[in-house]
Amino acid sequence: MRWLIGAVWLLVSVLLFMAPLRALFALATHSDDVSHILLVPFISGWLLYLSRAAFQRAEQFDFAAAGFLIPGVVLKIFASYGSSLGSTTQLTLQILAFLCFAVAGYIAVLGLAVAKRTWFPLAFLLFAVPLPDFVLSRLIYWLQAGSAEVAGWLFDLSGVPVLREGFIFRLPRMSIEVAQECSGIRSSIALIILAVLVAHFSFRPFWKKLVFVFAGVVMMLIKNGVRIATLTLLANYVNPGFLYGRLHHQGGVVFFIFGLALLVPLYWWLRRGEAGPGSSQVGEPRLAS
Repeated sequence: MRWLIGAVWLLVSVLLFMAPLRALFALATHSDDVSHILLVPFISGWLLYLSRAAFQRAEQFDFAAAGFLIPGVVLKIFASYGSSLGSTTQLTLQILAFLCFAVAGYIAVLGLAVAKRTWFPLAFLLFAVPLPDFVLSRLIYWLQAGSAEVAGWLFDLSGVPVLREGFIFRLPRMSIEVAQECSGIRSSIALIILAVLVAHFSFRPFWKKLVFVFAGVVMMLIKNGVRIATLTLLANYVNPGFLYGRLHHQGGVVFFIFGLALLVPLYWWLRRGEAGPGSSQVGEPRLAS
């Protein structure tokens, strides 16, 4: 019966937020910067399936659900009637409100204890919330600046004569600019999501999770700086076509794998002392070492 109630609540929530959910789907299918949103619900569902043992301890109706329902109602009203808000900010607030409604129903049906045991799959849904334009633009600028710094260090290490003017690097045969399109926002978000998942499954202490995710953030900048420097040096000394060829437009996966490879030593170092019989918690499956 409780599952029927939960399904009805979710259906009502979807109908209530149908317009912003459609807008979110349209945004995710037309913008590479947020295309990961389409996968987030499926990953969260898979995480809940792995934590299904926690559902055996479901309780009766829990009024703690109001702790999410009330903020959800406030966000819904604010997003619907905040005329001064931009369209992307309104969509952000609407999706946050929808998640609050969904989690409120989850807690009401299964109880707060189950929600605490399965907090990670629920929190993971936050990756499905689109960033407002003013936040996304600052993030892209930060990635531009960080990637340019890393590329500048690599140019210095290589001994190549380079004159830098902000985001522009002037080499003997050409000049390149680290534009917004070079920020690597899409692969960077994918790397962070993967780092969060690996940290959740692999490490018990919170400080280890935090260190690994922070390392993932650093790897975003390093792998993108390496990509910029590599393509530029190849174009300058081998063939200018490298700036326009497949490695430039379709080679992101190569540098993504490079970023993952840089995380492997840290992963194995943090894994020391993690493995052992009985070390896993109920509802939190872990990767074997």
